[in-house]
Amino acid sequence: IFSIVVFGSIVNECYVNTDIRTPDLLCIFNENESACSFGIAVGIIAFFGCIFFFVVDLYFQQISSVKDRKRAVLLDLGFSGFMSFLWFVAFCFLANQWQRTTMSKAVSQGADAARAAITFSFFSIIVWVSPALE
Repeated sequence: IFSIVVFGSIVNECYVNTDIRTPDLLCIFNENESACSFGIAVGIIAFFGCIFFFVVDLYFQQISSVKDRKRAVLLDLGFSGFMSFLWFVAFCFLANQWQRTTMSKAVSQGADAARAAITFSFFSIIVWVSPALE
């Protein structure tokens, strides 16, 4: 759910038109397109990864081989660690670019969505680290 909040808020409200004369939409995070693209990409990867591992968990009891069960658990653990790292990088990158953003009327329209993306990126670190700690 956190990944939906992150990439949904970035896609919906973090692209603004800062100049009335041009129709170009710019990323709200310091006009850095990489920040928005990275947040969206991490959110989509996390969303589809969650769906995949949910299906694996549904069929886990039908896996008869101990080796295959071990691979599934290790893959889940490895993916959780990888996603924890990606969410940490996303949080740091988005927070850094938001700190460098100069506030204007156009930027203030999407400020709540930007703050939500940063906040839920931080919460996602905790959520993805928790399976690795168990």
